[in-house]
Amino acid sequence: MQKKVFQLLVDNTSGVLSRISGLFSRRGYNIESITAGVTADPRFTRITIVTSGDDEILEQIEKQLSKLVDIRDIKELKPDESVYRELILVKVRVSNEQRQSIIALTDTFRGKIIDVAPECLTVELTGNQSKIEAFISLLDGYEILELARTGIAGLGRGIENVTFIE
Repeated sequence: MQKKVFQLLVDNTSGVLSRISGLFSRRGYNIESITAGVTADPRFTRITIVTSGDDEILEQIEKQLSKLVDIRDIKELKPDESVYRELILVKVRVSNEQRQSIIALTDTFRGKIIDVAPECLTVELTGNQSKIEAFISLLDGYEILELARTGIAGLGRGIENVTFIE
């Protein structure tokens, strides 16, 4: 099993995300993460999908996606030719004695404390998946009250892979 990251450029119409996720569920394919957002051109949405499978399954996924009417462009975002980022929000229970160590850990990872309450701190952190995983593993001794992850958003490096649609 291997992972692939696909970037889709789709028409910004209602139901497009449902049709894409429906394709995955009908065929029994797994979505590890999916992110979507409007592009600089409001007619289009960029969707980043992380999926896994063997070579044959991943090839089938790409072929099936390319058949959908709403999809204007599909690319594989290869790790060495792309930039990936993920956002995480973590609410951590802290005592007065623990507060400073969580703040120091957050600063080390270039995160931000975005909410402070008497019994907890909420941390925002952006980075690649290994950075996010490393931060979470260092919170092992603390009680994580809530955690939200966006999934990967990504773009290809340079201008060679930019898709222009008229």
